[in-house]
Amino acid sequence: MEQTDTSPAPDRSLKGIAAGPGTAVAPVARMAAPPSLPEVEPEVGDPDHEESTAFAALDRVGVDLEERAARLDGEAAAVLNAQALMARDPELRRQAGALIREGRAAAWAVHEACERYRELLLAAGGYLAERAADLADIRDRAVAVLLGRAMPGLPEPGHPYVLVAHDLAPADTVRLDPEQVKAIVTRLGGPTSHTVILARALGLPAVVGCPGAEDLAEGALVAVDGDAGTVEIDPSKDRVESLQGRAARRRALAAEATGPGRTLDGVPVALLLNAGEADPGRSAEHDGEGIGLFRTEFLFLDRNEPPSVAEQTAVYTRLFRAFAGRTVTVRTLDAGSDKPLGFVATGEEANPALGVRGFRTSRVHPHLLVDQLTAIASAVREVDKDEETARIRVMAPMVSTPAEAGEFVELARAAGIGEVGVMVEVPGAALAAERLLSRVDFVSIGTNDLAQYTMAVDRTLDTLPELLDPWQPALLELVAKVGGAGERLGRPVGVCGEAASDPLLALVLVGVGVTGLSMAPPALPVVRYALSRHTFAECRRLAELALTAESPERAREAVREVVRPEVAGL
Repeated sequence: MEQTDTSPAPDRSLKGIAAGPGTAVAPVARMAAPPSLPEVEPEVGDPDHEESTAFAALDRVGVDLEERAARLDGEAAAVLNAQALMARDPELRRQAGALIREGRAAAWAVHEACERYRELLLAAGGYLAERAADLADIRDRAVAVLLGRAMPGLPEPGHPYVLVAHDLAPADTVRLDPEQVKAIVTRLGGPTSHTVILARALGLPAVVGCPGAEDLAEGALVAVDGDAGTVEIDPSKDRVESLQGRAARRRALAAEATGPGRTLDGVPVALLLNAGEADPGRSAEHDGEGIGLFRTEFLFLDRNEPPSVAEQTAVYTRLFRAFAGRTVTVRTLDAGSDKPLGFVATGEEANPALGVRGFRTSRVHPHLLVDQLTAIASAVREVDKDEETARIRVMAPMVSTPAEAGEFVELARAAGIGEVGVMVEVPGAALAAERLLSRVDFVSIGTNDLAQYTMAVDRTLDTLPELLDPWQPALLELVAKVGGAGERLGRPVGVCGEAASDPLLALVLVGVGVTGLSMAPPALPVVRYALSRHTFAECRRLAELALTAESPERAREAVREVVRPEVAGL
């Protein structure tokens, strides 16, 4: 049998956050530096003209972003449309105008206004902090317009390359050609940034939050491992051949590994999609068994008031019809903390991540949840008229106690929804798994949030990526506790965090009792293949190895050492 080089990365390597699965080897091409302001700022003779010029530049940026979005669909289009709204934000314009009235020239005023706004986003942390990169891109594009320079763009070295940048704007990410850009490496960024979302949608290996990325030389050969979060500098010939073979095997699996998820001995494991604002028809084209996480936040973001019941019903109906015959799991609004909404005031919070968010927002804004459940139930009744319907499930985010789970079940049942579950994202819910599961029909584990609360690390930071590693034994112990409770009570237990997309970790998760895995579409074939090559008993053994390891690195190594060679080389 073919032997695979699974040796660790050599000393000349960088470590960041694993953000997009897969491997690639190619020379570095760096993003050009953003336009800089001239040393001498001109005097302002006509503030009114200067202000109109500044606003026109921001408008042009917004129009450009919308035109790019119109050529795309799904999450890529949603990201650019949201960024276009930022370019037209009234507060950003107010600040730029005020600076011009103080005597600043248009380009300088826009630059400073964007920087002030960006600092506020960074200080807020979480989801808002990650949007700071979007605002920096708006700043650079507007300044380029005002100075008469070309807008920032991607390098064109004339050959395939690994794109290296301090940070990468969504407007550039959506333009990436996978035939030319083989991987992404950024100095900044977190695991839920727009760059990461788009990279996964394109199936590109990505490492973000990578210290030392700024020192990678133009043209230097690097090997990017988006599963391990490493960037190897000047890899050996053997290492290059091994990684290229690994990438080729993954590409082959995309065409060969199809059908429902099963272990080698036939134990079913539902393989599902994470989805958001995307065309339902296109999402349904992927070879998954349905949707394990439908994020509904896109219906509420960038609005001054919540969507009506009728608006929501129409969206859900299209989705349910597109997935007729398959499962659709809808997560109710996950607002608060890193996804604040203007019409969902929760009061001053010193630490929003530990405050009113997810299901807890229903305590202060109960009508939002009631309306959403009403809309979902209306859509269910509408598609039930069809010959073939989807299996609709609803779950609430950020549920901490069995009592909260019971409260949500009552609300959903009262609305007319039959299958009701909750997300397990905090250690308290995992520790009370058996009592919690006795109240609901299923649970889904959000490993991203569960990791940050278990390890006490903000998941949007790039300073402590090793603590957010989903292979952390402490995190796996909590997942195992939930999986074991599900097995005893006969309740499905899913995972919809990024851990589900790692083929080796997927085996471990199944071994601790997880019955469904939800992930980005590019990860489906590899996970499906890994499961098909191992029995359930083997998954159990792999889980024991990971749970008893002393570190995430050792857990990963211990599992890789004993899995089937063809899977170890993925």
